Amino acid sequence: MEMQTTQSVTLSLIERPRRLRRTEAIRRMVGETRLSVDQLVAPLFVVEGHGVRQEVPSMPGQYRLSIDELVREARELHALGIPAVALFPALDESLKTPDGREAFNPDGLYPRAIRAVKEAVPELLVITDVALDPYSSDGHDGIVRDGRILNDETVEILARMAVVQAQAGADIVAPSDMMDGRVGAIRRALDEAGFTEVAILSYTAKYASAFYGPFRDALDSAPRHRPGVPPDKKTYQMDPANAREALRELRLDLEEGADMVMVKPALPYLDVIYRVKQASDVPVAAYHVSGEYAMLKAAALNGWLDEKAAVLEALTAICRAGADVILTYFAKQVAQWLQK
Repeated sequence: MEMQTTQSVTLSLIERPRRLRRTEAIRRMVGETRLSVDQLVAPLFVVEGHGVRQEVPSMPGQYRLSIDELVREARELHALGIPAVALFPALDESLKTPDGREAFNPDGLYPRAIRAVKEAVPELLVITDVALDPYSSDGHDGIVRDGRILNDETVEILARMAVVQAQAGADIVAPSDMMDGRVGAIRRALDEAGFTEVAILSYTAKYASAFYGPFRDALDSAPRHRPGVPPDKKTYQMDPANAREALRELRLDLEEGADMVMVKPALPYLDVIYRVKQASDVPVAAYHVSGEYAMLKAAALNGWLDEKAAVLEALTAICRAGADVILTYFAKQVAQWLQK
């Protein structure tokens, strides 16, 4: 029987991209995107009480913390090199009103939490939330009247809120409400109160997303289902179908004095992060939101994903799209992973 011989084919290739993927050392050296602990912000939920550490059912590993526990967590995050925390208050229902007046109570839960963190860990940046939904008995980011969200009346309250937060020690105030003109009003109010050095991180492109559910569970801040209250936040948060509109919001926020801008959520809106980054001359943040966290956690807990690999890939993608800063509930875990 005649034997057939196989001749090898020698390719003459000048460019072989695989040369730069050959070893771990090469891949590390030529990597285009670097994920660093310096980029991370840890969102934290605060409640009244002492020694309280209530796990959020839809966010395994995340907790509602009393002020003493919040301070302990802040110290641990600072020791890991995380530069900032973003605080969110979970208020008792009895304190919620249609006008959200508890939002500017200087002795309320939120200002006390801000002061406690700044006194305990002065070097840790505290980013505060400027929006009415945690304080509103209607569950909206603005004042509700006759089935409508009132823009200008809400902006006046947001400006007062921002000043109270600055007085408590906030380093950066972050309006997340999506009312028109609120960045300019907050900047004027802060400056007139003597807080010219307090920065504004604007939620510039905050979408009416389905990925906020676990966060609203944590704060009980979803719109109330009753007559006269809009069932959702679509009249002020952005339409997920729109990307160019984000650039209009960016232009307005920059004209009004925003020091940093944000896209929220992150992974479903990588294209928006990229567009905002290309058009912006200030740092761009992205919020890796509760629903994104919950999906990854659930898949990891079920053994469907390698948690560390998937989370680091997701956050690297957010950086690659253009985010300079990432708010993520994985901040503590990622800081620990990056140390190893």
